[in-house]
Amino acid sequence: MWLTIATPPTTSLDQLDEVMGSAVPDGLRARYACQADGEFRIIAVWESKDHADRFFREVLGPILARVLGPTPSGAPAVTGMEVLREFTPAVTG
Repeated sequence: MWLTIATPPTTSLDQLDEVMGSAVPDGLRARYACQADGEFRIIAVWESKDHADRFFREVLGPILARVLGPTPSGAPAVTGMEVLREFTPAVTG
C-alpha cells in the first residue's frame, strides 16, 4: 500500500469538492479531506505507488485545469510513503 498527503492549489471548499468528485481513481482505497493551518490536505491510501503515480501524472492535471483554470496556482505538493502495517480496530461484541 501507498499513502499520499497532498496540498491542493485551492483555498475554496467548493472547488475542492468539485476536484474530489471528478474521478474515482483506479487503485484508491480511501481518501480524506482535512484542513491544517488554513490549507487543505488530501490524504489518500492507494493499492500501490504505481496507482498513485499514474493518478497524479495522467488524471489530476486535466481535472485541476478544468476546475481551477488552465493555470492554477501551482501543482499540488505531494508527499508519498509506503504503508508498512495497517492496523484496524478489533470488532468487539
